[in-house]
Amino acid sequence: MKGDRVEIVIDAGEGTRTYDITATRAGRRVEVSHGRGLVEVTETTRGGTAVRTARFMAGRVLALVEHPAPRPAREDDAGVTPLRGTA
Repeated sequence: MKGDRVEIVIDAGEGTRTYDITATRAGRRVEVSHGRGLVEVTETTRGGTAVRTARFMAGRVLALVEHPAPRPAREDDAGVTPLRGTA
């Protein structure tokens, strides 16, 4: 969904670098896959065509955080009941 975002923090040797991959248009999504020592973040269309791809060495990735786009509450969503405080 437009606004979905993945933030990747990598070790760049003398410090860290942060990269953001964002779904830039309506109907696009951001997918994360990993295997064989690589982490791959791809922005794809509804049909599954890759628009942008970022690849990182898995050993260098310090953090990978997915930030979903804010979605409006629906009328059938249950209310949230607060937890009781401990004594």
